[in-house]
Amino acid sequence: MHYVVTGGTGFIGRRVVTRLLDERDDAHVWLTVDDPSARARVALLAADWGERVHTLSDACAPPGADHVVNLRGADTESAVALSRELGATTLHHVSSVAVAGDFRGEFTENDFDVGQQLPSARHRAAFEAEQLVRSADARFRIYRTGVVVGDSRTGEIDRITGPYHLFGLLARLSALPSVTPVLLPDIGRINVVPVDYVVDALVELMHADDRDGQTFHLTAPAPVGLRQIYRGVARAAGLPPLRGGLPRQVAEPLLAVRGRAKVLRDMAVTQLGVPPEAIDTLETSAVFHSEWTRKVLLPSGIEPPEFSDYAPALWRYWAQHLDPERGDSDSAPLAGRHVIITGASSGIGRASAVAVAARGATVFALARNGEALQELVDEITADGGQAVAFSCDVTDTESVDTTIAEILGRFGHVDYLVNNAGRSIRRSVSASTDRLHDYERVMAVNYFGAVRMVLALLPHWRARRCGHVVNVSSAGVQARNPKYSSYLPTKAALDAFTDVVASETLSDNITFTTIHMPLVKTPMIAPSGRLNPVPPISAEHAAAMVVRALVEKPVRIDTPLGTLADAGQYFTPKLARRVLHQLYLGYPDSPAARGEVRRASFSGPRLPVIRLRAPRPVKQVVRLVPGVHW
Repeated sequence: MHYVVTGGTGFIGRRVVTRLLDERDDAHVWLTVDDPSARARVALLAADWGERVHTLSDACAPPGADHVVNLRGADTESAVALSRELGATTLHHVSSVAVAGDFRGEFTENDFDVGQQLPSARHRAAFEAEQLVRSADARFRIYRTGVVVGDSRTGEIDRITGPYHLFGLLARLSALPSVTPVLLPDIGRINVVPVDYVVDALVELMHADDRDGQTFHLTAPAPVGLRQIYRGVARAAGLPPLRGGLPRQVAEPLLAVRGRAKVLRDMAVTQLGVPPEAIDTLETSAVFHSEWTRKVLLPSGIEPPEFSDYAPALWRYWAQHLDPERGDSDSAPLAGRHVIITGASSGIGRASAVAVAARGATVFALARNGEALQELVDEITADGGQAVAFSCDVTDTESVDTTIAEILGRFGHVDYLVNNAGRSIRRSVSASTDRLHDYERVMAVNYFGAVRMVLALLPHWRARRCGHVVNVSSAGVQARNPKYSSYLPTKAALDAFTDVVASETLSDNITFTTIHMPLVKTPMIAPSGRLNPVPPISAEHAAAMVVRALVEKPVRIDTPLGTLADAGQYFTPKLARRVLHQLYLGYPDSPAARGEVRRASFSGPRLPVIRLRAPRPVKQVVRLVPGVHW
């Protein structure tokens, strides 16, 4: 038996492929692979799947196929065309109960276009894809699923959907005393089915005789509402018992609002971490019948389990893997997390990778120097940690996109990003009037490189509804040190980008920390020699700041000297500028800027060193001030 599968590396698809290979010794599966992430996932899964799985980009292609399985609505047109081309084959199209739109009443497996309205893009996409299959000159079978949730045994899922949108709100109720009278209205009826039932039923129905042209509803016998969801997870979540109900009329206005009231409602629920579209689809008015499905599946004993039986498993998996607040009270908050660190081959990045891996995280170390990265990985693994090296140039969009796709394909997800890669140039502006390229190349790494990494990961984090970015900025942004007119503006731009984007992604549980890092003893500051006006901290000290940013997730981490400089810029700007000008006069350009042969260090007198170390009690008091984190 030969199968062509679209979306075969996705949440449902990889389970379908595994089931086909396990059940049928003669099965050969060809996967459509259209992006680097999918190719990486195929490479990772190939060890388990064996030689009976191929990609359509392989030299070998199926001379014919018995089945084309379309698991991705976006690929429906291609799947229909391929089915026609292959001839005597059956197209199996996985659709959704969303095709019913706002239909009220009984929606059977024979129903399709019954005059229903399609209120959202999701409804329209499902309807149009199924319509394309029905109008095609090809043999087909259609499978409409309810809202697919995690495995009924393990709870495993890779995205937030359906009832999961409510889990964050329910988690906050777990702090209430057990005697709290919880009352909920009878709303939110959605049809929910676990992924293992969908896969078992799909594979069984694909091979049933004489069923071409039919539609099957892979749905639960009855929908679940807000009360059933609450009761299903209450014990596992530590929630107070549900004490009773509220009249349905109490919540119906929330679902039926229009115009400006809907805008206000959407803003409010978004702030709570619930997408507005989840509210719009919270109530399914259709009742889905599945007579044909039950009849065909009866001999196999495959049937959907009761929601109450597997709801605790869904909650436990969500709490351990998808809850954006899951690490806050954990004694080992980085254990099991996936952390990307750029510029990991030396300095702060290298020390941070070692520190993060020592706390149980898997580190994805990125840099251009592959040899240095491999030495880092060897050191981490020798100490019992987990790290993987990826040679990546953050100034190159294709390099970043390919690397992120490979990481997601091989490892499934990324939790944190540390934007550490950077370069610095010490040169006065008077010596830079013919060196615009200095400004461009520093901006390419420090600003656009970091932005490029964030943009590449943002869709993934929005789908998972969690993510955290740590940007290694500089205390010089607060002090405005002279001689760094090419370097400090790049960090200031990154600070501003962070502030703007963080305000947009808050409801997606994507957060940012900016570290205004003091001077750090790394190879990057070596050319300055004795000229540094402040004593540098060690790379390990800097790494501890990065770890704190990952664990506590403050908006900013500053230093006492940086805070003082910030205050001076606001309250005594003229004095601050005169002090900085004096520093400029006593802080010569580098030998390279003066046209001299580079020397290891400056041979003149050492500049006065500014030391400002706050006692521990002062630091503890300062941490109580909103927005100031030393």
